Amino acid sequence: MEHTDRVNHWFCRYPGSVLLEQERSCLEAVSHRCFGYYLLQVGSIGGEVPGLVPSRLRSRIMVAPEGPATASPGWIRGRPDQLPIASDSVDVALLLHTLDFYQDPHQTLREVDRVLIPEGRVIIVGFNPWSLWGLRRLFRSRSSRVPWSGRFISIHRIQDWLSLLGFEIESTWPLMFRPPLRQRVLMERLDLLERSGKRWWPAFSGVYVVEAVKRVSTLTPIKPSWKLRKPILGGRAIEPT
Repeated sequence: MEHTDRVNHWFCRYPGSVLLEQERSCLEAVSHRCFGYYLLQVGSIGGEVPGLVPSRLRSRIMVAPEGPATASPGWIRGRPDQLPIASDSVDVALLLHTLDFYQDPHQTLREVDRVLIPEGRVIIVGFNPWSLWGLRRLFRSRSSRVPWSGRFISIHRIQDWLSLLGFEIESTWPLMFRPPLRQRVLMERLDLLERSGKRWWPAFSGVYVVEAVKRVSTLTPIKPSWKLRKPILGGRAIEPT
């Protein structure tokens, strides 16, 4: 696990706070398409996101190895790659930069696949390495400062992992086309990049959101069709004269 307290502290400051605001707005819009009983948030990055439990979802559970700062209902201490959740019991799973900063992202996805019900949904938010944010990380590859110490897994690799697990990608959303600047004035002046980026270069967004559905194939038994083999000689047998 990367030091999540430092990650959450970064999201409370500029430009992390701007990014988190965009992510929450996108997640709130996506969550209204989800329904069922339980929403599982894997990891505590970003904190408890308000508005993620619409009327179609009855409750939310958060699993994280670190405990909450204050008493919080629905918080379970556990590792993302070893979820203390029963199999086939969760309707929606949210991974908010979980794969970027927690250990063993591939095993974490396997655990999410295990706990999701058939036709359940997983929503993944991650940093895009092929962006201005990824370029900044490249120049600070040896830095231990967050978020540049994260993995920055490409969306294509995430899609490959989900496909191998039997998920079907339903939607993707690009977020944050402005560079990671600490100057609020410059960030506000570059707001035009948000609109033009979504239209002209969505693949180079700083962050992506992926929504996928767990597909479970069912085997339909086919009854064997018993037929007598055709005779070698067609027609009636020739009677003796």
